Amino acid sequence: MTLAPENAAWFANIFGQLTDNVGQALLGKAPVIRLALTCLLSEGHLLLEDAPGTGKTILARALAATVQGSHSRIQFTPDLLPSDITGITMYDQRKGAWEFHKGPVFHAIVLADEINRASPKTQSALLEAMGESQVTVDSVRYPIERPFMVIATQNPIEQAGTYRLPEAQLDRFLMKASVGYPDRAASVQVLAGSANPDRTASLKPLITTKAVAEMADAVKGNHVDEAVLDYVQRLVEATRDDPDTQLGVSTRGAIAMVRCARVWAAAHGRNYVLADDIKELAAPVWTHRLVLTPEADFAGCTSTTVIARALAGVQAPMQRAAR
Repeated sequence: MTLAPENAAWFANIFGQLTDNVGQALLGKAPVIRLALTCLLSEGHLLLEDAPGTGKTILARALAATVQGSHSRIQFTPDLLPSDITGITMYDQRKGAWEFHKGPVFHAIVLADEINRASPKTQSALLEAMGESQVTVDSVRYPIERPFMVIATQNPIEQAGTYRLPEAQLDRFLMKASVGYPDRAASVQVLAGSANPDRTASLKPLITTKAVAEMADAVKGNHVDEAVLDYVQRLVEATRDDPDTQLGVSTRGAIAMVRCARVWAAAHGRNYVLADDIKELAAPVWTHRLVLTPEADFAGCTSTTVIARALAGVQAPMQRAAR
């Protein structure tokens, strides 16, 4: 069903309230909060690459508290096992039957802290959950209820004893962002409230998880003109043809952009997507999906540079609203 203008206005109003509510716990970080909410309502997952102590855990807890959802935190370590994430099947002697004990992945918001510190085998335990919203243990499939969002973190500084995330797993993340340190005014506020550092404890839920799922379903009908879809594809092809890339944006990455753009446009009160939405989301949605050539990497070229070249070289379509 096509998203009506009045429904887009309602969506933008709720989106703004959710942003403000999470912002009470994560001060001065409205841009990253909006990206996280876009990721949640696009039914995707977020990768945060940041230094310790920047508020990644607070973001996850504040999101869960705002949407009245459950929250779990998994500290990834080299000895973490896949079953520590998915859960295990145990024999109950009283009942005389095998029972599945759910792991921490069965929550609305899951914080996978320092995901690159676990072995590739353990990292891959998240792949099925992230891609299929289900877990298979002992050949039995267990669905994960909506909404479901993984917020994974990795430290860009300390690389000793870590395992680089493979491209297949990076591509499963809808977005990659950075919280960063707050500005001076927000930092002063944080210091003033240091006696009670957990600001998420005072947050009140604004909507239910059922309402989140309904919002995610409603925004799927947001209009994307064929010219905008063509623009997305031409940008994708530009990243693939760039001489500094070994691997450009995948088809999954192109689909991810359209999903995010529908939510982003509705968050701005529109029932149609503009090329400007694509431009604003290009970096968070696509930079982590590119693989540069060794020569480009050595020369200091970055994925951000490649995305910027694609945006500069591909002409955007004229603005067109919904029919």
